[in-house]
Amino acid sequence: MNRQKVTSSISSLSDIQRIKAILGASSGNLVEWFDFYVYSFFSIYFAHIFFPQGDATTQLLQTAGVFAAGFLMRPIGGWLFGYIGDRFGRKKAMLISVYIMCFGSLVIAFLPGYNQIGLFAPILLLVVRMLQGLSVGGEYGASATYMSEIATEGKKGFYSSFHYLTLIGGQLMAVLTVVILQQILDHESLRVWGWRIPFLIGAGLAIVALWLRKSLHETSDENQRTNKNSGSLSYLLRHYWRPFIKVIGISAGGSLTFYTYTTYMQKYLINSVGLDAKTSSMLMTGALLLFMFLQPIAGALSDKIGRKMSMFFFSSGIILFTVPIMVYLTVVNSLTAIFLLISLALMVCSFYTSISGLLKAELFPPQLRALGVGLPYAIGNAIFGGSAEFVALGLKQKGMESSFFWYVTAMGIIVLLISMSLPNKKAVEKL
Repeated sequence: MNRQKVTSSISSLSDIQRIKAILGASSGNLVEWFDFYVYSFFSIYFAHIFFPQGDATTQLLQTAGVFAAGFLMRPIGGWLFGYIGDRFGRKKAMLISVYIMCFGSLVIAFLPGYNQIGLFAPILLLVVRMLQGLSVGGEYGASATYMSEIATEGKKGFYSSFHYLTLIGGQLMAVLTVVILQQILDHESLRVWGWRIPFLIGAGLAIVALWLRKSLHETSDENQRTNKNSGSLSYLLRHYWRPFIKVIGISAGGSLTFYTYTTYMQKYLINSVGLDAKTSSMLMTGALLLFMFLQPIAGALSDKIGRKMSMFFFSSGIILFTVPIMVYLTVVNSLTAIFLLISLALMVCSFYTSISGLLKAELFPPQLRALGVGLPYAIGNAIFGGSAEFVALGLKQKGMESSFFWYVTAMGIIVLLISMSLPNKKAVEKL
């Protein structure tokens, strides 16, 4: 199949078919991120199972360390699945990533604790989380590339926003699962066995995602996949090192901000603001629901004002609002005010999340796109996003919690500087 046939096949898709393709691709994205976030949201219930020693903050710090270790596998996943996506097709890469995530969640659901198998419990947990990190690291580049290619010109921002919409949807499903189980089970039941339920749910949902993804249209063609430079890391670093570095920087600041306002925020509300777990979960559920629906709005806006302007709004907002928001959360007494502050933070973040994959995909040619998007994103995401909770909790333990807010602000400055060097839309030549 040549490039003209693939392009013709994609361009001939109706709006309904195109939407089905995007939903099919993003369904696996939703499941992958549901499984990944379930670990973070339920860690307050199972931390003592695998790390029985120490106070609550120490146990959370240890589970956050395992969470960060999963992120460290993302660059390997970004490289491996980027290569697969460029060499063997986006569809194949997305299918394999879901298989791995499903396996990991199933293992965690039945994994014995420290009291049963001793040190093997945290070791096996670490290994499984690293496998899931490999999977998620590969998922981003493949699915972001696919969705940028299946979308129509003039609406790419809108369609590509479904990438993070489903990512947030997976996160929202995870926190909703927390809320529902908190209503059904008492605290002790959740700590003993109830935390295993969401991992079983995630493994089951993966079956549906696999079925949907098998019907996807492939957006790469045979000539592209067999090109000697397709998926070549050395070629990418020699000829596209500038956009490679830019993607690392943008991903570092964007991921750090995203995880600060989502996964870490729940723990911040409990540990620092002083809310109970149920109230924190309810607030985050509402905020994430709003955040999810902001994605297509912000994505469509980027089609009008350009990616560069969207990134300017994001980075400027992070610089101006991070410290005030995090500080005021600890002093306001109204739950409504807390919700509005979190929502403001997430609204600013949506200028980045809605176009995250598309912005990066537009910097690379088709033969290197999955690798060019996936690997530098995974590097920035692993170092700065994956360590967000670990750094924040570590600084809190040392009595320097406010330093973390300034750290996020400093990364916003870096993203602003990089964003100013970006064109609104960049076409790159074919290899």
